[in-house]
Amino acid sequence: RPGSRRPLPPAREIQEEELRRFASRVAALLQGPELGPEAVDCLQRLHLTVAATKYPRKLDGKFVELLQTVLCSSKCPEQIQVLCAAILREMSPCNDLILSCDEIQDTKLLSLVSSVLLAQGNKKAEVSAVGQRIVKVLERRLPEGQSAQYLLPVLSNVISLSPESLTEEQTNVVSRKMADWLRYASIQQGVAQPSGGFFSNPRTRQPGPVTEVDGAIATDFFTVLSVGQYYTQDQWLNVQAFSMLRNWLLCYGGKGLKTPNSDDKSGMDRSVMSVVCTTSTSSRLLPPKERLREKAFEYCQRLIEQSNRRPLKKDDGDLQKACLIEAVTIMDIICKQDSSYMYRAASFLKILHGRICGDATYARALLPIAQFFLNHSKMAAVDSDAIYKHLFTDIPAQLFHNPSLAFEFVQFCKDNSQLFTETSSIFRQSFPNLFKFLAWNSPPLISEFVDLLPFLLDAGTAIEIFHLLLDLPCLTAALDIQLRSTALPTSERAASDPAVKPATCLEAFRHPLYKSMFQYLLRTKSAPEDAPERLIPLRQLLGSLASSPRVVQCAETVPVLLELFFRVVAEFADGPLINQLVVLLLQRSDQLYEIPAFKDDVYRVLSSQLVMLCKLHPALIVELSKEILEFSGTVSNIQNKEAIFTHVVWAIGEYMSVSYDKRCTVEQINRFFETLEAMLFEITQLRPLASTSSYAPRAISVLMATLTKLAARSQDLIPRVSMFLSKMRTFVQSPAVTSVYCEEDLEEILIRATELMNLLKMPSVAQFVFTPPVDVASTRFQREVNDSLPFALRIVTHLLEPAPGCMPG
Repeated sequence: RPGSRRPLPPAREIQEEELRRFASRVAALLQGPELGPEAVDCLQRLHLTVAATKYPRKLDGKFVELLQTVLCSSKCPEQIQVLCAAILREMSPCNDLILSCDEIQDTKLLSLVSSVLLAQGNKKAEVSAVGQRIVKVLERRLPEGQSAQYLLPVLSNVISLSPESLTEEQTNVVSRKMADWLRYASIQQGVAQPSGGFFSNPRTRQPGPVTEVDGAIATDFFTVLSVGQYYTQDQWLNVQAFSMLRNWLLCYGGKGLKTPNSDDKSGMDRSVMSVVCTTSTSSRLLPPKERLREKAFEYCQRLIEQSNRRPLKKDDGDLQKACLIEAVTIMDIICKQDSSYMYRAASFLKILHGRICGDATYARALLPIAQFFLNHSKMAAVDSDAIYKHLFTDIPAQLFHNPSLAFEFVQFCKDNSQLFTETSSIFRQSFPNLFKFLAWNSPPLISEFVDLLPFLLDAGTAIEIFHLLLDLPCLTAALDIQLRSTALPTSERAASDPAVKPATCLEAFRHPLYKSMFQYLLRTKSAPEDAPERLIPLRQLLGSLASSPRVVQCAETVPVLLELFFRVVAEFADGPLINQLVVLLLQRSDQLYEIPAFKDDVYRVLSSQLVMLCKLHPALIVELSKEILEFSGTVSNIQNKEAIFTHVVWAIGEYMSVSYDKRCTVEQINRFFETLEAMLFEITQLRPLASTSSYAPRAISVLMATLTKLAARSQDLIPRVSMFLSKMRTFVQSPAVTSVYCEEDLEEILIRATELMNLLKMPSVAQFVFTPPVDVASTRFQREVNDSLPFALRIVTHLLEPAPGCMPG
């Protein structure tokens, strides 16, 4: 009774008991004499209730059976059937299902029932059963009023879920049908269905021909780009067949291609035969799959020709571009399956590329064209470098800010990275351009660049990519300035006065002083001969954009890529390249974009990777002694770059040894010792008249340990170290020091100083622990000794300082 209805709560809040009562009410309506608007309303609300939750809803088995009965009833209104099918799909997988599509003749009902069966997850081979039935219905002539257009979406789902569910014979049946649907649809417009109203005119006007997107009357066969006010059934089938053509060819187009004599003919012979076939009236005699390929190829050619027309509506222009991409992709598939089409396709697509390459709105269509030539240029003997060069030079530079294109472009590069590295040098040379996509679209593209970066790296690009990764947030800021400059009116884009210092980044973009810097940062290809040091003023200038959300997001991706960079480089780097990277690592630590969190993250990564580089090439400590001495002898590095400084000092203590490099001399050891001794003295000396600075306790501990290691290798230095270490008690107990360091840190410093001092009391033990012989330097035993050094120090301390009450022996 409508008057007694109370409103249901929101769908997500309905409890099981209330849902059961509501389902009972719906069941009563479905069993009534007439299924009217109230039944429709209740079914819609029930569908919303079962759909609007991520948890499965339970409905009574008898009610589910009733839904199936109503769905299959020939007297049931279509809207009710659609709603029943939708509810059953939401309940899937359903144990109470008794539906079968075997005896259904009506194509609309077959489509609805099939959609429910396909939603079951193929527990009882439902996908195969649906596929068999759909093909059987398509195979025969449909009765008047029935249409195959309701079945093709179901068939498309079948081949997506289980391509193997169709037999060779069945795929031949569908291929034959699809060839006809693609090529022989009517070129006359459809007739409007009479409304049946009082003013409807039984003598309707004869339909006119379909037109092209530019309004011209179509003179060739119907395609998805043909325009009409109304469409016939075969025209709808044409559109549906094209929409599933790519998937159909991928699943079934390549099967059974090879015949016993197929290898006896050359590709050129088959090409000539194909041309003869396409101009012959006997094409219907071709095997179904070959005939479908032929008609599909003609269809794609027609679409590409239609894409050259100027559309009257914007939506038609968007459709043109989408169809162009699909047509080129299908051509590529056809040529993979039958190389006889390749020569015609290559020349056709070369012309197409020349037509659209200058139009940025067609940028996405350039990707499948490039894909085609990547796949076939060698066999077609076509020089495709010009296509790749345009793709990698112009598109990223102009359209880096288009997020969907950026994703597709990077995905294209990722999918073809192996092919590109083998066939064209343009790919690696264009990495500065590719990184513009990442700089502008950092979070969405980081995983793609993690896969792509290894293919861009080799000995020739490693150094430049290292610089580029560190400058990536700076590149984001520069791209922002470039976009804003481009958006300015032409009158405001005049070059700035060289004598006047630019007041803003926008003015600097056109200022002669900064122009070359922007050009270098925004370059489109590799320029290894240029010096990255020229960017120092530009980094300072772009500091005003350091807090921009896009710049900050980009900065957050750099540590991940830096770690990957070093992992990849470690696989091929030789000594000279490692030396070069270490020098740059130390230099660039002073030349980073001013984002505090970014600098801290980069320092953390660089310090850990420095250790890895030293392990790969320990001799770098001797070979780069000048640069390392300069870095480790700068006090400000302890405060500003503590992580890197600490690891450099550790590396000196670990690898400044004849065990790792025969060229290591006592003089070199002494020189490092004096530099580090001065550093430790500088940061631990007490200044009564000045405030004591606070330095990282870890840096103090590592300096003490490294000085001890060097003294163990040049034992004349032991007295100096021992004296220094003995003074650490005075240092940690000074009121000026205790006011700036916490008690735990000072205690740790004192314990380490005592341990090291005790170890030096046994020079032979110290020498073995700190300076392994050449033949055991890399043994597992020695690595374990180094890894457990703190424990070893404590053992020595325990031996040298017996507990109170113990008498010495």
